[in-house]
Amino acid sequence: MNKELIIRSGSDAVDFALLKDGKLIELHKEEETSNFQVGDIFIAKIRKPVAGLNAAFVNVGFEKDAFLHYHDLGPNLASQLKFIKLVSAGKIKDFSLKSFQFDKEIDKDGVITDVISSNQSILVQVVKEPISTKGPRISSELSLAGRFIVLVPFSDRVSISQKIESKEEKDRLKRLVQSIKPKGFGVIVRTVAEGKKVAEIDKDLQNLMDKWTSMCKRIPTAHHPSKVLGELNRASSILRDVFNDTFSGIIIDDVELFNETKEYIQQIAPSKESMVKLYQSKETPLFEKYSIERQIKTSFGKTVSMSKGAYLIIEHTEAMHVIDVNSGNRSNKATNQEDTALEVNMIAAAEVARQLRLRDMGGIIVVDF
Repeated sequence: MNKELIIRSGSDAVDFALLKDGKLIELHKEEETSNFQVGDIFIAKIRKPVAGLNAAFVNVGFEKDAFLHYHDLGPNLASQLKFIKLVSAGKIKDFSLKSFQFDKEIDKDGVITDVISSNQSILVQVVKEPISTKGPRISSELSLAGRFIVLVPFSDRVSISQKIESKEEKDRLKRLVQSIKPKGFGVIVRTVAEGKKVAEIDKDLQNLMDKWTSMCKRIPTAHHPSKVLGELNRASSILRDVFNDTFSGIIIDDVELFNETKEYIQQIAPSKESMVKLYQSKETPLFEKYSIERQIKTSFGKTVSMSKGAYLIIEHTEAMHVIDVNSGNRSNKATNQEDTALEVNMIAAAEVARQLRLRDMGGIIVVDF
């Protein structure tokens, strides 16, 4: 299996195409104006809690207020609010949470008006970018993602990715992380940490602790609301999350992005640095060379063609996404109906999975096989 990341830079946006064996499986666009990426952390002000929704509307500096549900507050909300208050007032200089006194956890099934009030300052993280008429969806349970681990402030839990199957490896990672984990921070171990040595994981942890400290230093002087910690640029965040040994190339048509990406790969996988290549041909645009333009045209319409004459119809309604599977002219060629149905459904299942990833579709999805 070959995976390639193709990065095209334009004047106002950067496009990222992830190819698997030449087939487009993910497409991302990063626009210069995008201030609200998933993972960004803001110091924000509660506009008003609404008991009927058990949620609050929060001013994060976007034209529409962000939405914060009670279940996204995190159990240690009281400790976080106290911490922000003390940091803003300049009363805490050590941000490591070593000597910070935690408050009691909030009730799992409580009411939002009991725990937060209007005009309070709160640290929140974007979990869903703003779309059409809605502001961003946010959470006050913060997490700082690294290459091998995710650091969770105001927590004590150590959890291991479910995708690591070996029980011995899970136990080893748990013991390892518990021996290096700072007090007051939880850790989620990512799948790519499998088989990694303590030094690599510890280096990742120190990087995340440095990020946390520099973020906390900004709080006393930060304007409310404002961004106190930005996600990596999109190229680095995609690489952090999807980069592994199956990658065979990263091709970029912009010198600055090429240098940034090369530098990032040097940090996370020095042996793979040579796979980052600069595309300089003036004759054929980068996306045409890898047939990405053609795939975009055939993949994003209402009708999606598949092999052997079958096709999908994808419709988006306000409440759900609906996908219809059609055999097309395939039905003329088969001997019986069951064989046709099975063959078309198998092709469709793989294509539907690709489409969901490609179009970033979530919510309720109905497939009529």
